[in-house]
Amino acid sequence: MCIKCGKCIPGCTIHSVNPDEATSPRGFLDLLKGVEEGEIELDKNAKDIFESCFLCNQCVEVCPNSLPTDFMIENVRAKIADKYGIAFFKRVFFFLLRHRWAYDLVSKLGFYFQTCGFKIEEEKNAMRSRFSLPLLKKGRLLPSMKKTSFLKKYPEKIKAQNAKKRVAIFIGCMANYNYTEVGDALIDILKFLNIDIFIPKKQLCCGAPAYFTGDFKTTEYLIRYNIEYFESFINEVDAIIVPEATCTAMLKKDYEEYIKAHMDTSWLQRHQKIKAKIFGTTEWLYKYTDLKDKLTSLKKQNETITYHNSCHFGRVFNIKKEPRALLSPTYQINEMKDADMCCGFGGITIQTEKFDLAVKAGQKKAQIIKQTKADIISAECSACRMQITEQLDKVGDDKIFKHPLELIQKALK
Repeated sequence: MCIKCGKCIPGCTIHSVNPDEATSPRGFLDLLKGVEEGEIELDKNAKDIFESCFLCNQCVEVCPNSLPTDFMIENVRAKIADKYGIAFFKRVFFFLLRHRWAYDLVSKLGFYFQTCGFKIEEEKNAMRSRFSLPLLKKGRLLPSMKKTSFLKKYPEKIKAQNAKKRVAIFIGCMANYNYTEVGDALIDILKFLNIDIFIPKKQLCCGAPAYFTGDFKTTEYLIRYNIEYFESFINEVDAIIVPEATCTAMLKKDYEEYIKAHMDTSWLQRHQKIKAKIFGTTEWLYKYTDLKDKLTSLKKQNETITYHNSCHFGRVFNIKKEPRALLSPTYQINEMKDADMCCGFGGITIQTEKFDLAVKAGQKKAQIIKQTKADIISAECSACRMQITEQLDKVGDDKIFKHPLELIQKALK
């Protein structure tokens, strides 16, 4: 029960850019209670309010009663989707998430024909695209599509000599199709550590975009599919490592919450076995390998970096020290003010239908990053990468974004 203490308000992402009691965590909870008790109609005004939450988990982190506000908003969004439907372009996107062959085809066509809708820019070796199609705001700065996806680029098994560990890689959609250099870096690091690599070729999206939008039909399909697929190899690997914060949180935390609320309890037992072996990449490399010791012996790099704590690692799992511990031996880290502040990505609805909110939240973060005397901004999340890159461009900051794995790869070379 919400005690109206207000601890959640100062760091709330949406309340910081739209300071209305309705768009605060305790405001959301009051409205949710009214909807649940039938006192408030789930009309378009309520829909607009509930879809304004960034799901950054800040309120969950600081709540003295540990109220799962994010989970409750995700569930009311499913009711909204049932009542008002899901926009056509979202349904098309969610179809791609369920069908890898279709996503592969669209990605391949997108690479060859992206010049029809994109202006490709190359700045400091960072490929970016200015999107001008009607779906998104004109001039949007988005990641360009790669000719070959990560899953198509490598064989399923990459053996190491006398390997003592074997890991599976869950790559995530953006790292598979857009930021393939993240997967390349992970492969190089695992090879350096002499670890057997297994790349499950039939993996599908974790389901986060559909879940956060309220498409529970797609969400449940992907939960069932991925758990069943992971079960086919889970006993053969020491870990499933994930270079994406949102994917990791979805696979470990959100699957569990969804199953408890909407699926047979037998799925919870099956998920627990999978969950025990799922790790974010820097977390696993820090805890279960000697990478940190090996990096200590390497020469210092010239670039300085500043590190952003992505919401789904920093807040959900408190993964903050691990990436810094792996980066600090070879890079100088200039800490930014409010490293925990949400970048303002907010999910597919915020990025398409409420982009003005993403800009307002993102500009605050971009100004903080701009103030640091660092060459590179890093975080373990492709959604943060997309949002921060675009917002830095808007404030005229030429810092480039690199995943910590890319930085570690460079130090090793």
